[in-house]
Amino acid sequence: PFQLTNAQKRVLKEIRKDMGNGRQMNRLLQGDVGSGKTLVALMSMLIALDNNYQACMIAPTEILANQHYETVKSLLKGMNIRVELLTGSIRGKKRKAILSALLTKEIHILIGTHAVIEDTVNFSSLGLAVIDEQHRFGVAQRARLWKKNIQPPHVLVMTATPIPRTLAMTVYGDLDVSIIDELPPGRKPISTVHQFDNRRESLYRFIRQQVNEGHQVYIVFPLIKESEKIDLKNLEEGFVHVCEEFPEFNVCKVHGKMNSTEKDEQMQAFVSGEAQIMVATTVIEVGVNVPNASVMVIENAERFGLSQLHQLRGRVGRGAEQSYCILVTNYKLAEETRKRLEIMVRTNDGFEIAEADLKLRGPGDLEGTQQSGIAFDLKIADLARDSQLLQKVRDIAQTIIDADPAGSNPENEIVWERLKTLRKMDVNWAAIS
Repeated sequence: PFQLTNAQKRVLKEIRKDMGNGRQMNRLLQGDVGSGKTLVALMSMLIALDNNYQACMIAPTEILANQHYETVKSLLKGMNIRVELLTGSIRGKKRKAILSALLTKEIHILIGTHAVIEDTVNFSSLGLAVIDEQHRFGVAQRARLWKKNIQPPHVLVMTATPIPRTLAMTVYGDLDVSIIDELPPGRKPISTVHQFDNRRESLYRFIRQQVNEGHQVYIVFPLIKESEKIDLKNLEEGFVHVCEEFPEFNVCKVHGKMNSTEKDEQMQAFVSGEAQIMVATTVIEVGVNVPNASVMVIENAERFGLSQLHQLRGRVGRGAEQSYCILVTNYKLAEETRKRLEIMVRTNDGFEIAEADLKLRGPGDLEGTQQSGIAFDLKIADLARDSQLLQKVRDIAQTIIDADPAGSNPENEIVWERLKTLRKMDVNWAAIS
């Protein structure tokens, strides 16, 4: 047992108030990696259960869904609450049993991957949907959750790095923000350095020293669809190189092209401590919890976006020891890339990083599903620069809605007409975050 931090208590109060006010909750829970978001999510789900509703939690990968499932089960041990896991690899009889138990309300909490969003999955009364690591879910997928209940469920989105569109929404839209801005006692901030790749020797010396002290190390390579073949080759070469460089250690490797059994075996080797070094692609970006891992080396760091770098860095620093993140790049860097790396070295604060990302990449398309790059057609305002002004305008809009909810007041006619034009699209994307 451990005490909740003050930030966790404050956020839970905000969520409880939201869930009890008769309106649908749309809340973003922002907390840096390791600040205890899962526990807050679980306690919010218990509020739903108390009110005779079911709850679900959706994670972007099977590894993460499994991890949440194990965590939630162990925290609820001895309580009369049935928790089930539903992922793409659960088929046949077991899947049928889960689907029918959801309809009879025998299952209280369902944890899973995108599989939960499928049309065949229906609840008796879904009261709360928790979405973890929001930038892995498309907006359209989140929209489908709304159709799982006659009354749309409350939605709690958890993220360690709010992406620009979400950041934009918090200023414009109806997404309220709760922030856990306190790490559990005993955690040390991660120390981040930027190194050029001609300094391999000192890097390898450092890795060896860390492993000899009993810690574990991640070495991450980029892998994107456009250059998949070259990237895989680089990863394989990197793996061979690391094995040759550290013959005395066990090295495992994980990438998205492996089948899930292979992936899980290699993951397990690292989690159990049998392997000291893991060479991987960004599949580990989301949610793997190895408290003993204290070094994250990111190769070709110039090829990652800020939110990805921040997520990857969050894989270390989960124990009480000092952790390190080393961004390795070549010497020639574009100005914007240099800025990205400087921000990473300067701060561990997810909100500051998202603000910087917003300035560098622009808000996502607020009326549509594009996640980033300037698409939102603002004629004069600048999201990053005018945040206070936008907050003021948002308050004014709220006043108009409160005073004239049906839109029948003649003096507001122009506003409602404009809104109708914008809302010709079938789904109201801007209200879903």
